[in-house]
Amino acid sequence: MQIHAASPAPRPDVTLGVSSSWREFGAGMAESRDSPDPAGHDSDGGSEELVLTPAQLIRSLEQAWLNEKFAPELLESKAEVVECVMEQLEHMESNLKRVKGVDLKVGIHRMEIERIRYVLSSYLRCRLGKIEKFFPHVLEKEKSRADGDPSILSPEEFAFAKEYMANTESYLKSVALKHMPPNLQKVDLLQAVPRPNLDSFVFLRVLERQENVLVEPEADEQREYTIDLEEGSQHLIRYKTIAPLVASGAVQLI
Repeated sequence: MQIHAASPAPRPDVTLGVSSSWREFGAGMAESRDSPDPAGHDSDGGSEELVLTPAQLIRSLEQAWLNEKFAPELLESKAEVVECVMEQLEHMESNLKRVKGVDLKVGIHRMEIERIRYVLSSYLRCRLGKIEKFFPHVLEKEKSRADGDPSILSPEEFAFAKEYMANTESYLKSVALKHMPPNLQKVDLLQAVPRPNLDSFVFLRVLERQENVLVEPEADEQREYTIDLEEGSQHLIRYKTIAPLVASGAVQLI
């Protein structure tokens, strides 16, 4: 799936053009499937394109950022959203450079750019931190995923994870392992590096109503039970229970 930011026609009262405000454009998301429309698909009809307004694009980034920040494991890569946001930021900065004189709107737009840049940087730093912390498990999960499943790593993150693992192994060998007996000169990083704690508890807000969510018992004498999650409600629950709902976008970690 390809994600693109919609470009509504500029309004006369907006000095900076179509990307000057991320939140003032109307709602609505156009999603096209199997359509001959060249704006939404390739000529062969085999691709899928999702068109978001700038406000929706930023909401997608913020949702990905909060989920990544509070989830104990590395989540699916949102490389398309990141790339689209970066393109929009470049467009906004280009428009700002063309503005002459001092205008209050310019200062407000610069503040908004910095805010978005902070969210984007924090999201990427959070992902890199998890890759460094869980690198052997991240690579193992990426290599073992089935064809058609979404990747948890962007191409750049995958290259970083492989290089980080190679550097770690090289450092361990040069500093410690080569000085040990031959039978102890190998280390299984999958066993040595801790796994993400999927049993940790997280706060969430329900975006889409969910029925019959299976909850594991907290004690041996308890049995499994199901709960309904009402839209807009907030809960404290074990991450492993709602991990699929986070991936599908039905709930938002907070």
